[in-house]
Amino acid sequence: MPVPPGGALNRSLLRQDVYLRLRDAIVDGTFAPGEQLRDHELAAWLGVSRTPVREALLRLGQSGLVLSRPGRSTTVAGLSAAAARDALEVVAAMHEVAVRGAVPRLTDADLAQMRGANEDFAEALRHADAEGALAADDVLHAVPVRVCGNSAVTEVLEQFTPLLRRVERLRFATLGGRASVRAHTSLIQACARGHGEEAAEISTRIWFSLTPLIDALDEA
Repeated sequence: MPVPPGGALNRSLLRQDVYLRLRDAIVDGTFAPGEQLRDHELAAWLGVSRTPVREALLRLGQSGLVLSRPGRSTTVAGLSAAAARDALEVVAAMHEVAVRGAVPRLTDADLAQMRGANEDFAEALRHADAEGALAADDVLHAVPVRVCGNSAVTEVLEQFTPLLRRVERLRFATLGGRASVRAHTSLIQACARGHGEEAAEISTRIWFSLTPLIDALDEA
């Protein structure tokens, strides 16, 4: 496994930080599908002991991002259409719950943050900046999740969203995500009007718009 340079972090790094660094390295393609992940190399890269690395790899396995063979090896999982469909159903349902619960509580500042994120999203798409588009998309959808205040929703999304982000990179690397800008605008407008059910339905449609990309994985 070729370890990227410059990964060492502060010794006070928390287990969550180790998990997030490894998760993001898989999602952004730093670690490619099929690549073997060795805990001692990852620990050296991050500047931590093997224990938080092993715990992170276990969590990543539960999310479907890595494949572990006890006593043999741990590798980055490939993009599985079946796993992506399962994750999509769960993630879409959790965002529906979050949006429905958040709409009555959204403030003008919350709505402004969503609009700003959508503008950043559109700008990233214009420059074929997949990482920027994903980051802006995360910010936009995180607002209702935060406002709804449901810790179970947050926990489930943290587990299953990264798998879908790998699929979304295929869309956001080109202008193919432009329809998402319009869908985001519709979502924000429904939220601003206080129409919780309408907003929840739009949110669900946004997430299920990933279906064609997931179906294409079967043909790859």
